[in-house]
Amino acid sequence: MKLDFTKLDGLIPAVVQDSATLRVLMVGFMNEEAYNQTKKSGKVTFYSRSRKKLWTKGEESGNYLYLDEIIPDCDSDTLLIKARPAGPVCHTGSDTCFDEDNTAGVHFLDTLEQIIKQRKEELPEGSYTTTLFKKGVNKIAKKLGEEAVELVIEAKDSNDELFLNEAADLIYHLEVLLVERNKELKDVIKVLEQRHK
Repeated sequence: MKLDFTKLDGLIPAVVQDSATLRVLMVGFMNEEAYNQTKKSGKVTFYSRSRKKLWTKGEESGNYLYLDEIIPDCDSDTLLIKARPAGPVCHTGSDTCFDEDNTAGVHFLDTLEQIIKQRKEELPEGSYTTTLFKKGVNKIAKKLGEEAVELVIEAKDSNDELFLNEAADLIYHLEVLLVERNKELKDVIKVLEQRHK
């Protein structure tokens, strides 16, 4: 990848996004040396304009940003850095420099889907997900049906904790069934989007 460091006196903006939650965590600047150091170390490193030197995010606090991916924009003069934060990102103690909570929300379903796919591929011993995959599609579908019935029963009562736990069980087993059928949540979302039009 050939980056254009010429427009801002050797610097390019780097927007840092949490790989799991997709929240924007912070914006910094990189020169070519910071970019190369980030790739080499796996920890996001910037060029500090105020200190006039390289600094690795977290070198003082321990709240490193562990690199997952670097994506240049269409002009190769701005970077999207996908990373995993080891703690709060902002010097104020906030999760992000924009004072947002860095929670996954619905994006956690993507993470869960990746974990389930990995379980199907590796079939680790002692994993409940492994036992489901070993039983096959009919047993997985049956278990999903059982979870749906349990959710309906809990919906009629007033215990929110049990209701939410059954809803979580239903979503988890739906994800397992989708993976077993070589489908993804995005395939279901496409159907919902088409129905919405």
